[in-house]
Amino acid sequence: MAAWKVSDARPLKALQGENAKLKKLLAQAMFDNVKTMVTPVARREAVAHVRTTFEASERRACKVLGADRASVRYRGRRADDALVRARLRELAAIRRRFGYLHLLALTGREGLIMNHTKFRRLYREKRLQVRRRGGRKRALGTRAPLSIPQGANQRWGLDFLSDAFADGRRFRILAVVDDFTRECPALVADSSLPGLQVVRELDSIIAWRSRPTMCLSDDGTD
Repeated sequence: MAAWKVSDARPLKALQGENAKLKKLLAQAMFDNVKTMVTPVARREAVAHVRTTFEASERRACKVLGADRASVRYRGRRADDALVRARLRELAAIRRRFGYLHLLALTGREGLIMNHTKFRRLYREKRLQVRRRGGRKRALGTRAPLSIPQGANQRWGLDFLSDAFADGRRFRILAVVDDFTRECPALVADSSLPGLQVVRELDSIIAWRSRPTMCLSDDGTD
């Protein structure tokens, strides 16, 4: 083997020096990012990277990065949620208007115990949220205008009024008006006006005035 000259060793020494500088810069960058490794997963990845790059032991890498060896070695044992997922899907298909709390209670009765936060996450992953019911659908198209009465007793208007006495007792009033003549055939006042009483009052008016062609009332609760 030929002897190496000093001039031949210089390039190799320079190359080794450059490699050492690069490793030092990489290590410095890793140490600067230690503060950002707040999760166990991030620390495990950092330890693995240091061990691979610098051929360091696990003990040395954990000491440099300030990571706990037990945390680095830990491997989570996540429970199998397949049974809960399947049962959740079945119950949601049967109970379409049940929210996740009702479904959680049902699965709990069957022995499938789960934290409500995790159950809610599974519930949302399956997109099982109950849709809000829309408002009442309105009739499409235009309504035909009401015909104008051409004579007396063709159309009666019924209206319910409410008021109170000075002592606070309330009373109701039924007003019956002929829409053509603007007469008021009846003005009935009482503490309450149930449906049977209204029918009796209208029958008594019809007995002496004859039956109208149409009765018109508003869409109120009465």
